[in-house]
Amino acid sequence: MAVASSLGDIHPQYNGPVTSSPTGRHFAQPAGAAGTPDQILTDRRLYLCTPDRTDLESFVAASIRGGVDVVQLRDKHLDDRRLVDRGQLVGSICRDLGVPFIMNDRPDLALEAGADGVHVGQDDATPASARRILGEDAIIGLSTHSVEQLESSLGEPVTYISAGPVVPTPTKPGRPGTGIDYASYATSVSSFPVFVTGGVTPRTVPGLVESGVRRFVVVRWLTQAADPQRAARALCQAIDDAIDRNAERPAGAAGC
Repeated sequence: MAVASSLGDIHPQYNGPVTSSPTGRHFAQPAGAAGTPDQILTDRRLYLCTPDRTDLESFVAASIRGGVDVVQLRDKHLDDRRLVDRGQLVGSICRDLGVPFIMNDRPDLALEAGADGVHVGQDDATPASARRILGEDAIIGLSTHSVEQLESSLGEPVTYISAGPVVPTPTKPGRPGTGIDYASYATSVSSFPVFVTGGVTPRTVPGLVESGVRRFVVVRWLTQAADPQRAARALCQAIDDAIDRNAERPAGAAGC
């Protein structure tokens, strides 16, 4: 039976109730299993983007056990050697727990670290270049922040795109929020899975789901949590509840 609890003791931004499974989620298909990259991402909804941290191994494992089903390592301050080392650590955890592992910006370092793919921005290596380096089976993600960038992405060899940030966020200093309308539009027209960024919390999820969003990138809600496993469960519960209220989950489809 699900157990009601308060997240006031595990996250400074939330005091509401949450129901959570005592066991967490189990994943049927590990990264590297049979299936194309887009098939691997089809049922995944909660994408963690994390910098390096002293407790990286336990943090990532706890977040996955709470429901995170894609992980990206994004750290602008590590040198190449350290980034590869930390990437190999996260990749090992993700493989053990059946979750795709993505590195940020650098397809060359993603290849060296043995990542499942890379996420590039508008000013990084092109998706075509990343695809050449990592191969046809790699997951290639691309950031978009406007309708023009979205339209350009539709012809790129990408696996998924991100849309946002919906609101300004310290993760992307100086970048204005795109607003919810862009996230909704991107989700409705893209032929690729769209993961929406910017201020994703249990409080903001219902409005995003109502606008059509189904996949979410989370940063601070988990990186600032005292108990990332329970915080991830709370966010997953919010996603599942919001999607159920909108009654659009296909019969038999997995929840968050």
